Amino acid sequence: MSIMSTVCRSGAALLMLAAGFTSAAPAQSRGELLYTTHCISCHSAQIHWRANKSVTDWASLKAQVRRWQGTASLAWNDADIAEVSRYLNDTVYHFDASTGPQSALGAAPGGTRVR
Repeated sequence: MSIMSTVCRSGAALLMLAAGFTSAAPAQSRGELLYTTHCISCHSAQIHWRANKSVTDWASLKAQVRRWQGTASLAWNDADIAEVSRYLNDTVYHFDASTGPQSALGAAPGGTRVR
């Protein structure tokens, strides 16, 4: 066996080993995709953390998402509004889940999310 053959096999083995240790980035949720595509150009993170914010609970969060998608003429359906609201709640607001995102899609007995 030649040295070149050994080096090639070793290199291939290292590549396969390295491929096993790399993980794909998690897929973005629909809410995150909609928000980053249509909203982030005007909304920096500070807009969600300002002192006089309009969002104080899950209902007002969903109402503001509905309001601004209308202002921007995005024509989102209820599911899109719920997904963006859920994304913002998960990443920024952290309102109580028992009155929040699960109620947007319906909750089964015991609090299990139903889609």
